[in-house]
Amino acid sequence: MKPSALKTFRTIALVSAASFVFAFSLVPLYRIACEKVFGIKLEQGPAGEAQVAGLQVDESRTVTIEFDATVNSKLPWEFKPTQLTMQVHPGKMYEMNYVARNISDHAIVGNAAPSVAPSTASTFFNKTECFCFTEQLLAAGEERLMPVRFIVDPALPDNVQTLTLSYTFFSNDAATARVGEGAHAPAAARTAP
Repeated sequence: MKPSALKTFRTIALVSAASFVFAFSLVPLYRIACEKVFGIKLEQGPAGEAQVAGLQVDESRTVTIEFDATVNSKLPWEFKPTQLTMQVHPGKMYEMNYVARNISDHAIVGNAAPSVAPSTASTFFNKTECFCFTEQLLAAGEERLMPVRFIVDPALPDNVQTLTLSYTFFSNDAATARVGEGAHAPAAARTAP
């Protein structure tokens, strides 16, 4: 092999390896940017029943919830909320739906990264069920309704009148590769709402 061809091969291999590492680091980088740079708390899991069981509904107060959805450019999905806003009473359970559609010609596994803004109020927004807690497998052309159930804590400071719930879907390349190789997807990815 000529030295110039060997140098070109090494460059291609290095760029490929760097691209692979960068793709796997997107979700952790997103989390770091949201939490450390922008101060937006990202949820780690569902709110426990004990956490929301004793909340009293505050019928005298209304909070506006805004819904936002984006898809990482590497993921060939369409993703949007079924409505842009909702008026809620703190302490009462609500359900909202998002719609995701795989516009590619093969099955893909995605993960949604949630965030709530303003960051100072994010601890008062409790999700009891969410598609963001598990991997989501969508077959080629499949469209799925994805619900999120939530409750706003009545202890939300009075000066906060609007919360924004945002999701960004990322491609889970490792899980998609397992599906492509014929390996079984995690049960949560196949059965999650």
